[in-house]
Amino acid sequence: MKKKALHFIAIFALCSLIGVLAADEGSVPVKTKAPAWKLQDLDGNSVSSEDFKGKVVILDFWATWCGPCRAEIPGLDELQTEYQKRGLAVIGVSLDEGGADAVKAFVAKTGMNYRVLMGDEKVQQDFGGMDAIPMTFVIDRQGNIVGQHLGLTEKSEFEAEIKPLLAD
Repeated sequence: MKKKALHFIAIFALCSLIGVLAADEGSVPVKTKAPAWKLQDLDGNSVSSEDFKGKVVILDFWATWCGPCRAEIPGLDELQTEYQKRGLAVIGVSLDEGGADAVKAFVAKTGMNYRVLMGDEKVQQDFGGMDAIPMTFVIDRQGNIVGQHLGLTEKSEFEAEIKPLLAD
């Protein structure tokens, strides 16, 4: 009986992995105009996509409770520090339901150095829906989505993607 249960668990895990690997990375096609958005920062100030016109943007949908999201933060911090002067803006869009105060405490605790905004249903739908996070979009200086990443993405992968965009 134990052997059958282990066999079932192994098959279930394999099917789950195949499903994750085969998952569509959202329904917003790459090389299309990024949706315009307007959200609130952690202090309640209004921030919009227009504020980042002419910049290369890494737009990261995340949450404080998400392990892979938390694992990405140090790399995103480093990218913000290294490339901000060349025109990069890293923006975290929190999908936490606990409100801005909870996210603000997390940001202070971790020392995140990039802009964090509170997401809403509209922005999630505009970017194709969020079946899983982190979901990250790379947007060029012209406002086009040129990269999309579902799940934990290494700093080096983002870096390879943004370097040519920052050279423009």
